[in-house]
Amino acid sequence: MGTFIIEGGHQLKGDIQPQGAKNEALQILCAVLLTPEVVTINNIPDIIDINKLIALLKNIGVKVAKLGEGSYSFQADAINLDYLQSAEFKKDGSGLRGSIMMVGPLLARFGQGYIPKPGGDKIGRRRLDTHFEGFINLGAKFRYNRAEHFYGVEADRLVGTDMLLDEASVTGTANIVMAAVLAEGTTTIYNAACEPYLQQLCKMLNRMGAKITGVGSNLLTIEGVDALGGTDHTMLPDMIEIGSWIGLAAMTKSELTIKNVSWDDLGQIPNVFAKLGITLERRGDDIYIPAHKDGYEIQNYIDGSILTVADAPWPGFTPDLLSIVLVIATQARGEVLIHQKMFESRLFFTDKLIDMGAKIILCDPHRATVMGHDFKSQLKATTMVSPDIRAGISLLIAALSAKGTSTIHNIEQIDRGYQHIVERLQKIGAKITRVEGN
Repeated sequence: MGTFIIEGGHQLKGDIQPQGAKNEALQILCAVLLTPEVVTINNIPDIIDINKLIALLKNIGVKVAKLGEGSYSFQADAINLDYLQSAEFKKDGSGLRGSIMMVGPLLARFGQGYIPKPGGDKIGRRRLDTHFEGFINLGAKFRYNRAEHFYGVEADRLVGTDMLLDEASVTGTANIVMAAVLAEGTTTIYNAACEPYLQQLCKMLNRMGAKITGVGSNLLTIEGVDALGGTDHTMLPDMIEIGSWIGLAAMTKSELTIKNVSWDDLGQIPNVFAKLGITLERRGDDIYIPAHKDGYEIQNYIDGSILTVADAPWPGFTPDLLSIVLVIATQARGEVLIHQKMFESRLFFTDKLIDMGAKIILCDPHRATVMGHDFKSQLKATTMVSPDIRAGISLLIAALSAKGTSTIHNIEQIDRGYQHIVERLQKIGAKITRVEGN
C-alpha cells in the first residue's frame, strides 16, 4: 500500500492542466463495443480505473492501439463473448465500478450482457436498478446469480419504448442510451441525466450514425438504427479535477492558472466557489485564481441565514465536489451547511479534518456544518488513510495547507482518479513524495 508524505504550509504557483474526464471516459470507452469499425479517442486520463477498463476491453477481444499520450484506437470486430462467463471476468469486472457500462453496448449488439457485482468506492449504496429496469423495458430478460453476485441480461431483439427513470442516473442513462441506439423503433427516456459527459456520449453516438435528439435536456428521443460506424472523439477536461485545483489554490493561498477548462461546460461550479468567497477570473478558456492573501468569506443568503451547498442532478452542483467545498470552508470566514444528498457515507472523512483542528459538526450521514477558521488557526499535520477518491484528494489538499508533515496511506484510492498527481503537484511547488509500501 502506497503512502504520500506531504510537507504542508507552502504557497504554490504556476499552471496546471486538468486531465481528461474520468466519468466521461467510462462511458465513451464502453461505446466502442457498439461497432466493428475503428473508434479513436483522445484525452484519455492515465489513471487506474480507466486502465483497468481498457484491459477489460482487450480481454473481451477489442483491438487496442496506443497512438500517443492519451490517444488510443479501438476496434471491436472480434469479440469473445465466452470471456463474459469466465472466472477471470468475474474477478476483474468486480474490481471496477465502471464495468457496468459494458452491459448496454453488449446487449444492444450481441443480445447478451453480463457483469459481476461492481466494486468501487465505499461511499454508500449505488444501486443498479435504473440500468437493469431500462434494459427490461427494452425487452431484455434479467437474471441474477445470487451465489456468485453475477448479473445478466439477454434479448433476441430490443424494441424501443417510452420509459420514465426513477432517478436521473448518469451511468444508468448512458447505459440505456447505448442499448437503445440499436433497438427497433423509437425510445423516449424521461428524467434522463443531462450532464456534459452524457451529452458528449450522445454527440459521439450521433457521429457514429445514431439518431438521438434532446441532447442536453432531460428528455431524450432515440430512433434505433441497424448499425453504427467508427468515429474520432476528444474528451472534455475533468470538471472534478478542475474543482479540486480551485480548492487547492484557495487553501494554500496560491496563485494558480488552470488551463483549458472548457469553461462553458462547468455549469454551477464557478458560481458555487464564488459563493465561498473565492475569486476566479476567466482568461480565455483558463481559470486564473489569484493568491487569497486576505482569505475568503462565505456569502450568506439575502436574509442573513447560513449558506447551504447541496448536490443535485445537472445543472445542479455535482456531488463529487462537496468534499472539496467542505475542506475549503474550514479556513473561510463564516459558516456553511454541506448537504450530501446522494451518498450516505461520503461525509465520514470529516473526522480526519476534525483531528487536524477543523471545526465541523457532522449532523447526520448526509449533512455537516463547517465553521471556518479564517486562517487564524492553521490545520495541523496528521497521519490518515484515504477512504475513497474524492475524500482522498480533499485530505491531500488539507495536508498541503496544514502546518507540519502529514502522511496519507492507501493512496491507490487517489491514483484511481488523478493521473501523475505527485509530479504535477511538484511542478507547481508542492512538497510531496510517494513511498511505495510492501
